[in-house]
Amino acid sequence: MIPSSNYIDCLGRELHYMEWGAGHDETLIAWHGLARTGRDMDDIAAFLSQRYRVICPDTIGRGLSQWSPVPEKEYCLAFYADQARALLDQLGLAQVHWLGTSMGGAIGIHAAAGALRGRIRRLVLNDVGPQLADAAIQRIRSYAGSPPAFDTVSELEAYFRTVYKPYGAMEDWQWRRLAETSTRRLPDGRVTPHYDPRMVMQFTEHADDYALWPAWDTLDLPVLCLRGEHSDLLLPEVADAMRNRGPRALVVTIAGCGHAPTLNTPEQYALVERFFAA
Repeated sequence: MIPSSNYIDCLGRELHYMEWGAGHDETLIAWHGLARTGRDMDDIAAFLSQRYRVICPDTIGRGLSQWSPVPEKEYCLAFYADQARALLDQLGLAQVHWLGTSMGGAIGIHAAAGALRGRIRRLVLNDVGPQLADAAIQRIRSYAGSPPAFDTVSELEAYFRTVYKPYGAMEDWQWRRLAETSTRRLPDGRVTPHYDPRMVMQFTEHADDYALWPAWDTLDLPVLCLRGEHSDLLLPEVADAMRNRGPRALVVTIAGCGHAPTLNTPEQYALVERFFAA
């Protein structure tokens, strides 16, 4: 199915989202990671759109969505979850499934425990949980907070291939698409990743934003967690605890990748589809 590109005002800020499978009765929200965009979900959204309406937002400050004029207040899980509620309200969606990679999964946990309690039917977390490894957070902050700039898109693609190598196997055309959907041009003509670098203020202004065990323990819905075999963000002991606390998640290890699985293989499609269809 051919997706559509859309813009919507959510709490006074313009959000961009891609929509796949318009016309299906059931809707699925697919939310990307910290420094990424909704276009990361293209492959799995195309597959799931055979059965679901799939909405893939760009978080405020990323991709084609508006940058926040008050980043210290709005770049945080609470505001993202409130915007998600506004998105659902405006689209007339009483209940949805939720698929979230990294930060997108954390938004899902936060929203399911608060702003969207009772409105998320099933939750898939792609390599994220209620507790993150400090070393991985520092690694991500080190590149996300000071994005490099290059003279050419080819150089930017080479950079993406390096920092996102843990995603797992990707074809050349997928790397090219990732680069082209993650590029913005600076006033001096160079290119840089397509997000507001101030979004890392989340880690300084909201230091405990990802401490989500209290929210996790209140959840009462089916949860599937996909953990990259070599993930440095979601540690094995945290994944084990997720099996035994709160909603008692089903945890599946995705071989051959780290943080975070790309969600671009038939095996990964099947895991997600079976879980949502159960």
